[in-house]
Amino acid sequence: MYTISDYGGMIVGNKRTSAYAEALRCSVKPGSVVLDIGTGPGIWALLACRLGARKVYAIEPDDVIELARELAAVNGYMERIEFIKDLSTSVRLPERVDMIVSDLRGVLPLYRQSVLSIVDARERFLKDDGVLIPRRDTLWAAVVTAPDTYRSRVSPWDEAPFGIEMHTASRFVVNTWWKAHFVPDQFLAEPQCWASLDYATITSPNVDGQVSWTATHTGTAHGLSVWFDAELTAEAHLSNSPGQPEVIYGSAFFPWSTPVALSVGDMISVNIRANLVGQDYVWCWNTCVLDNGLPQKIKASFKQSTFLGAPLSPSQLQKLAANYEPALNEEGNIDQFVVSLMDGTTSLGEIARRVSKRFPTRFVSWNEALTHVGVLSEKYSR
Repeated sequence: MYTISDYGGMIVGNKRTSAYAEALRCSVKPGSVVLDIGTGPGIWALLACRLGARKVYAIEPDDVIELARELAAVNGYMERIEFIKDLSTSVRLPERVDMIVSDLRGVLPLYRQSVLSIVDARERFLKDDGVLIPRRDTLWAAVVTAPDTYRSRVSPWDEAPFGIEMHTASRFVVNTWWKAHFVPDQFLAEPQCWASLDYATITSPNVDGQVSWTATHTGTAHGLSVWFDAELTAEAHLSNSPGQPEVIYGSAFFPWSTPVALSVGDMISVNIRANLVGQDYVWCWNTCVLDNGLPQKIKASFKQSTFLGAPLSPSQLQKLAANYEPALNEEGNIDQFVVSLMDGTTSLGEIARRVSKRFPTRFVSWNEALTHVGVLSEKYSR
């Protein structure tokens, strides 16, 4: 969850805000009806009103929406903006909209439920001739030499502090990706496009792409730099590519299991997959490096996945199996009991009294029970 200071850094003096403002200027017409998904402090909603929108539906599940309401009132747009504190997928609107604007990305556009949220809003809310901002995100990758970036995460587990062998932990590190900053001078081969997200037609949140390079520089490769180019409208674009002025997203680094010494002419092929599982993506990047492109001379072969990046116990894995027969633990029984009492007629105070009486070893006071009940109320109540 972002702080107000975080939102301030996103808004002021950066090319992201300028690009979105240009996209809105090119798209909002007098009388337009606009849907702003993930409005945050409401900057896109406010700009849409300033550009002549008749109505803006501004959706945001977090408490920052209260700041957005205040800013709308201060700027005189409260009558034209309807703020909705919820997930867009749970919302119903009374009319179709002329435009949907969103920036639901993390470091990459494949972030939590972002793609599914856009698809859902497009299908349920957008007019047939409506405008989507962004239109498209194109995903790129390049093989990079990045000794400092690689060393910063992997080396701590290789140093055997106090003579204690800790290298086994490095296998988890190389199966995770992280935010990093690169420059084109670190490329050992030209960037390649591995996927494109066309928001007018996309239906699945899962993405699979194959990309290959022939090394154009000699050097030690440590993994992949991955970024996106966004087409907001025909006139407005945004990129977090290496060499561009830095934006809030940064770019991503997918490390290889071990560094690889590349020579000019070596062939590198990588399959990159991102599958939405629950609330987040599982990433896989499988790599093969051929010495001078010769199939019989494999220089390196890696199979990596963020699924392998967490030290899961056998009991945790068992709970994910299709044939597992789950039973509620104490926390589950408590939550089930609390939710069963949310019938629209029983107050939170009364629910807290009943739950503290039923589970006296879990809640030492009524206030502690009320805090727990309040969290569930915020999550589940209408």
